[in-house]
Amino acid sequence: MSEEYRYNLLRPAQVVKRRKECPIAWLPIGNIEWHGKHNPLGTDTLQSERMANLCAERGGGLAFPPLYMGEPRLSALMEEAAADREDICREMEIPPEYFTDLERWPVSPFEEIRHYQLLLVRCLAEVQSLGFKVGVIVVGHYPLIDHARAAVLQFNKFCGRLRAKGQDAMLAYACIDYLLVADQYDVAGDHAGGWETSHILASHPECVDLNELPPRGEKLIGAGGRLDPRDATAEFGQETMDAAVEIAIKEAKFRLK
Repeated sequence: MSEEYRYNLLRPAQVVKRRKECPIAWLPIGNIEWHGKHNPLGTDTLQSERMANLCAERGGGLAFPPLYMGEPRLSALMEEAAADREDICREMEIPPEYFTDLERWPVSPFEEIRHYQLLLVRCLAEVQSLGFKVGVIVVGHYPLIDHARAAVLQFNKFCGRLRAKGQDAMLAYACIDYLLVADQYDVAGDHAGGWETSHILASHPECVDLNELPPRGEKLIGAGGRLDPRDATAEFGQETMDAAVEIAIKEAKFRLK
């Protein structure tokens, strides 16, 4: 059995030992969103959590618990923006206006974005306070890579000022699986298609039911990509995740040096 690498499950002395060996923190983020009738609603976050865990297990460092909530809900969300959003809301038995009526939300779409980016900056600062030298935001929900990169830029600029004063400071980085391996797989990246479904089959097969998919040729609700979800396999999901993990570890260790 491999050594435990999840920060929240370790005792202080165990954390110190592992952090001294490799002071990299892996922070998975995602959301809760429709991913077809066949996948769990936490698909994005389950993928980022699995990737962060594998990075810590194979590359060193510690993986933190995933961040499921707090992301902008008034933009880039299937229930809000997809062409078939009404079908999705009907399946969920949720009125479509719940996702578009601004009066139902306490902040504006712009404020949501700003608050989320600040939340990520705050998470990086918290990780830095725990003694890490590199903090990697591992993104699951594709639109969040832009927010993660914005947070990384803000954080690194702040830390640059600390280093200019002679103080130690962490270096942050953000990545997402499909962009790391886009040059290796022409089907990289989708929404509840064969790419994401394969990942969940590899990590949480008990949460996937391909029998929920309609016969070929019939419409898929809130799912699509270059690889049909009916062709998803756990083997392909593990292969592509392994490829992304390998590159993420190299990028993080380069920054550690």
